[in-house]
Amino acid sequence: MKPVCFVIGAGAGIGGTVGAKFAREGYHSVMCRRTGQEGLDQLVASIKKDGGSATGVLLNAIEPDTIEDQVAAVEADIGPIEVAVYNLGSQVGDRGLSATSYKTFEMGWRLATFGLFRLASALCPLMVGRGHGTLLVTSATAAVRGNRGQHSHAASMGGRRMLCQTLNAELGPQGIHIAHILIDGAVDAPDTLGKMLGPERYQELRETRGMEHDGLMLPEKIAETYFHLAQQHRSTWTHEIDLRSFGDLPWWNTRGGISGEV
Repeated sequence: MKPVCFVIGAGAGIGGTVGAKFAREGYHSVMCRRTGQEGLDQLVASIKKDGGSATGVLLNAIEPDTIEDQVAAVEADIGPIEVAVYNLGSQVGDRGLSATSYKTFEMGWRLATFGLFRLASALCPLMVGRGHGTLLVTSATAAVRGNRGQHSHAASMGGRRMLCQTLNAELGPQGIHIAHILIDGAVDAPDTLGKMLGPERYQELRETRGMEHDGLMLPEKIAETYFHLAQQHRSTWTHEIDLRSFGDLPWWNTRGGISGEV
């Protein structure tokens, strides 16, 4: 039986690429995303064409019991989840206080913080019972720095970071590796950065900063870090790591520009 990598937020950027990386390394990747059955099918087919093993599931993580039921189904029908990747973003766009409704603010919390809490509640006790397991959590610059127009995003991602620290404090001594991965920059991903900027500006950005310039973060390279984290020996676990392109100023030295993927 292959070890299972369970990905929530398996789009064409970080999530799908991380799932594909684990599949190449011998895992069965369960890829969950909210919409886009055709794209999900293509992702799974691509993994299988390369000799990997994968399953695709449409899952709306904010609906009651969806995360919990999917964890139970994977554990019963596919196998124990050894690695879980929580890759849901909570970016709702640049909105001032008066333009941020209660519903919008709460949506960010449900995606960034409550969804992660639900996943941990459903899965981590199973991992504790087995004595091992890894939870990799994608985060964003907003987790460590609030900017104008980012009320929901910053509050929800800051909550995600604190939740990861709390999970680590409780579960680390029980053999569960919790890693908070801060994506501090723009990711070259068409279904996230591309949708946020629009096709023309996205392509212009790729031509001026990305591609051979290496100014946009490449999902394939990000995935290598995720896999490395999942293979770390417990004597040298990383809890928090931040990634950015070589030419970008780190979050503590800049007011920020283009948002990252999540």
